[in-house]
Amino acid sequence: GGSELAPIGRAQIVRLKMNIAQQLVGAITLLGVGIRLLVMQTLQQRRERENRQINERLRTLMAAYKTLGGSFTGELGVDPSHRRDLRQREDADGIAEPRSDRARRIRDAVEAALSDILLLGTDEQVRLATRAANELAQGRPVHTHELVVSLRDFVREALDLAPIPADLQIPPQGPTRPVASGGGK
Repeated sequence: GGSELAPIGRAQIVRLKMNIAQQLVGAITLLGVGIRLLVMQTLQQRRERENRQINERLRTLMAAYKTLGGSFTGELGVDPSHRRDLRQREDADGIAEPRSDRARRIRDAVEAALSDILLLGTDEQVRLATRAANELAQGRPVHTHELVVSLRDFVREALDLAPIPADLQIPPQGPTRPVASGGGK
């Protein structure tokens, strides 16, 4: 004869069922932990992406603020004239030496800042930037102070800074005057 298997007793069956149940609970727990880790990682990646987008938006709008409101003195409006307009004026005035292209560089920087605001600004900022862009396109001088105030208030709020006290009288702001290019650094 062959070897016979000993009959399994009731106690062994109970232990076997408990062992299987413990392994099943362990597997389900492990699966739950894995799913939880995956969900947490996905949410963290989404939050990081949103934070990067918010930071980039803030950086861009802060740069637009500096371009549109970096000056408190001098001419605070933006001259919409293009180079051909300036040349025509110089010819009409009989000026042999061309004037500085400073006004054109300011206009170009303002146009770039307005473009950024149209892309990333709040509804109010987009409306103000649209109005300024239309004025430039129609050849009218543009004052950006109202848009500068909106940008300043938005950035301060986004950075959890207190609003500027109402009793402070900040002078009107206009575009940053470009630094002369060439030489130096």
